Amino acid sequence: MVSYLILTHFKKTAEFVTDDIEDATVNKIALWLCTFTLSVAVCAVLLLPISILSNEVLLTFPQSYYMQWLNGSLIHGLWNLVFLFSNLSLVFLMPFAYFFTESEGFAGSRKGVMARVHEAVVLLLLLALLVLGIVWVASALLHDNMARKSLYDLWEYYLPYLYSGISLFGVLLLLLCTPFGLSRMFSVTGRLLVKPRLLEDVEDTLSCTTFEEESLSRKLKSECATTIPVLFHFLIITFKSKRIALEMRRKASPWQRNLGYPLAMLVLLALTVMCVLMVCFNVLELLLDDTAMPRGMEDPHLGMASFSMFGSLGAAVQVVLILYLMVSSVVGFYSSPLFTGLLPRAQDTNLTQIIANCVSLLILSSALPVFSRTLGITRFDLLGDFGRYNWLGNFYIVFLYNMLFAGLTSASLIKTVTWAVQREPLVAHPHTLHPRQTSAQSMDTHTHTQSPSSQYR
Repeated sequence: MVSYLILTHFKKTAEFVTDDIEDATVNKIALWLCTFTLSVAVCAVLLLPISILSNEVLLTFPQSYYMQWLNGSLIHGLWNLVFLFSNLSLVFLMPFAYFFTESEGFAGSRKGVMARVHEAVVLLLLLALLVLGIVWVASALLHDNMARKSLYDLWEYYLPYLYSGISLFGVLLLLLCTPFGLSRMFSVTGRLLVKPRLLEDVEDTLSCTTFEEESLSRKLKSECATTIPVLFHFLIITFKSKRIALEMRRKASPWQRNLGYPLAMLVLLALTVMCVLMVCFNVLELLLDDTAMPRGMEDPHLGMASFSMFGSLGAAVQVVLILYLMVSSVVGFYSSPLFTGLLPRAQDTNLTQIIANCVSLLILSSALPVFSRTLGITRFDLLGDFGRYNWLGNFYIVFLYNMLFAGLTSASLIKTVTWAVQREPLVAHPHTLHPRQTSAQSMDTHTHTQSPSSQYR
């Protein structure tokens, strides 16, 4: 239900309210498939937190009658279901949804929804054969026996092998997006909260901004603005956004204005530093202990021992860090130049973009358990088919992955902090840093008394 509400908030209403009943039906079916895929992505994100918290609950209440339903077989079944539905969504449902929305039916066939279903199914089968051939050839180059098995047993070997490649791509994507997202979290939080300005007179700045906005509005209505209306509109929009930000700053309480922002920044800094320290500790463990390598397990044995050396508190910190890494990866994904065009807009996102967003989020979320275990954020080993990936047993890949993550995150954090420290004096003392800036502003004040046409010429 939550996934459906999220998608309806971003979908373009015109695609679903149309005179063509056939197109509306096709779009609704595709939206339901996207809803299912987004729900699977949310379940994949919650796999590790639910497993870790379940273990701590059983440790706290070992003999409770009301907790007997919570056991290792239940958690193992959840992991298997998420793996199954992730395969189903990535390999079948999302490609079918895309082909279904783009299809029109074969030439000569009767028009209708079923004609479009037939065309989408045929295209999906052709795509499946193409991907099957590519993966079979790739597996033949690496392991000859694996190629024969994948050809003979499609479900047991081919799909896990294909999903292993998709998961590897998702883990590499998390490696690139998460460090960038960790640094972007500071700027995103800064836009949502009111920043403290100890040396700024909010009332004076707000009155000046309001005066400039009204002055530009009067000039736009006059005859002198007919030659350059675009410039005036841009200036008005700029001053209006600045005025709204200043009004929010004035309305904010002193606690929110002076305490909320620093606390939020300190929490983000603490979480980021904690992630880096845990990854560095995991690197040392990889060099000294073989048990630090990520691996799969058949039975989680819940309620036997805590997966953190600090007990329940450490387990709670692990859950917070896993969720924080997921949020940071999403922020970094949508902030990167390659994927900025996928950023959904409220009531203005077409169905193709919604499908692309659901696929991207599912790839990121399904790789999150492997990502967290590889970095040593948690000691909860991977269950089911999540632990069957071949590259998880390669020490060099895991070690290099940890080193790259620690290096990229540290570099992004240092760059963000130093840039913020250098930027704050510019905001607080804009008139005392550079003599040319002061002289330029005085010239602007002098030219402000001139006619509007000569001023903007």
